[in-house]
Amino acid sequence: QVQLVESGGGLVQAGGSLRLSCAASGRTFTSYRMGWFRQAPGKEREFVAAINYSGGTTYYADSVKGRFTISRDNAKNTVYLQMNSLKPEDTAVYYCAAGRIVARNPREYDYWGQGTQVTVSS
Repeated sequence: QVQLVESGGGLVQAGGSLRLSCAASGRTFTSYRMGWFRQAPGKEREFVAAINYSGGTTYYADSVKGRFTISRDNAKNTVYLQMNSLKPEDTAVYYCAAGRIVARNPREYDYWGQGTQVTVSS
């Protein structure tokens, strides 16, 4: 079993940056592909980015490509989401997730964190 704890959310002005972290418990972190999702009020949870077990392959939603970067440090059991050039439409609760395959569908992920709020003001 894997427990995930996100941190790093907050309030930022449009054009600013934030770095989210997701710390995972357990000794099998490298067995999991990791993903970031977000959910705005009244909307479905949507895919943001994903990374394979080694960190060598990454995937992004078109809406964040070129602005967000996902990475992982397997020695620290942590996955990151660097968010630059933030826009008000990026406002949402951001969740990290762990799964056995890299996928854009949230149903493919087995474990989820509690989420961290990101608010981008205009």
